[in-house]
Amino acid sequence: MGAVTDTELSRRARWAWAAGLVLLLAAPFIGLYPIFMMKALCFAIFACAFNLLLGFTGLLSFGHAAYLGAAAYFTGWLVKSAGLSPELGVLAGTLGAGLIGLVVGAIAIRRQGIYFAMITLAMAQMVYFVWLQAPFTGGEDGLQGVQRGKLFGVLSLANDVVMYYVVLAVFVAVFLGIIRIVHSPYGQILKAIRENEPRAISLGYDVDRYKLLAFVLSTTLAGLAGSLKTLVLGFATLSDAHWSLSGEVVLMTLLGGMGTFVGPVLGAFTIIGLQNFLADRVGSWVTVIIGVIFVVCVVGFRRGFIGELLAWQRRRGQPAE
Repeated sequence: MGAVTDTELSRRARWAWAAGLVLLLAAPFIGLYPIFMMKALCFAIFACAFNLLLGFTGLLSFGHAAYLGAAAYFTGWLVKSAGLSPELGVLAGTLGAGLIGLVVGAIAIRRQGIYFAMITLAMAQMVYFVWLQAPFTGGEDGLQGVQRGKLFGVLSLANDVVMYYVVLAVFVAVFLGIIRIVHSPYGQILKAIRENEPRAISLGYDVDRYKLLAFVLSTTLAGLAGSLKTLVLGFATLSDAHWSLSGEVVLMTLLGGMGTFVGPVLGAFTIIGLQNFLADRVGSWVTVIIGVIFVVCVVGFRRGFIGELLAWQRRRGQPAE
């Protein structure tokens, strides 16, 4: 059997992506609940944003929920209280998350490894405390009753199917945008930094500047996920900015396959699907079950679903020595 080349794998991946897109387009008509699908797509955007930082740059952030939560509150308040249209609310929330990411990144990016992770966690906890105490967030009750409104003043988002296709369009744009970033010269530099940062420095690259841009891009896209989630569900709560959500996005990325494009999407759908399916059946035990899944993932298949599948395909195609 001939070896499976990277070109073949790329071609198969494109067919798989096309099949996945067809399934997503048909989802509302084959019995898949639109609210669940929209929530899963929002978290898929969140996981893809996190994977851009961890999988392709090698930076582990333990505070990414802060940016999703920040954008959720910004968008919710601007749409509900300030009367902004949904597209402007989403834009403002996304940019707000990016600005917070710029501040946090400027502080954290000069540290590496566990020190970088701990700084991001500490800053995220500070942001969480702001949402807990700020008068416009509703405290522990959250920000309720956010209306979807009309997109560009024309397209009503009150219909779940219409809203679903808007979220799907944003997801596809983010997914393709990340692929473009990773395959660009900038993305290749990020990979070089991930693989061997001292060598990248020796080649004359300002690695801190490249890593800061990656951090801001990642937090901005995480904010986009939070803004969309607020419009979809109609509320923003403290759980959107809680540290446990930062742990969940790490799990989504590792479970699906860190450093792959589809992996975080599959991981997000798996975790959200399990939470949705098990919540009414096992209650709070769903957290324990997800924890067990994480342990099994780390011990049994460290590359994640997609990473292990790609590795298996390459091994299968290699001639015996």
